Amino acid sequence: MLRAHPAVLLELVEEYEVLELLHARQGRDEVRRRMDDVAHTLCVSTGTRDVDAALVAARHQLPRPSVKNGSLLAGRPAGLLPGRPRS
Repeated sequence: MLRAHPAVLLELVEEYEVLELLHARQGRDEVRRRMDDVAHTLCVSTGTRDVDAALVAARHQLPRPSVKNGSLLAGRPAGLLPGRPRS
């Protein structure tokens, strides 16, 4: 099975979550239609049939942050974190 690029999955998950919040607050039809479109794309991208399973599958496929050199930010050595002076 082909897999969607992690950046695409992340964008879809984030968009769906924002739309879900907007729909809960506003209940607008156009928001619901966009949610349905994003849900469909997530299902196709993850090979699932419902949005809940698609969200779980997408999150499972996303890379997890790693701890390197004591830093919680992936790929940044400790001491070079934003806002921290070098010693």
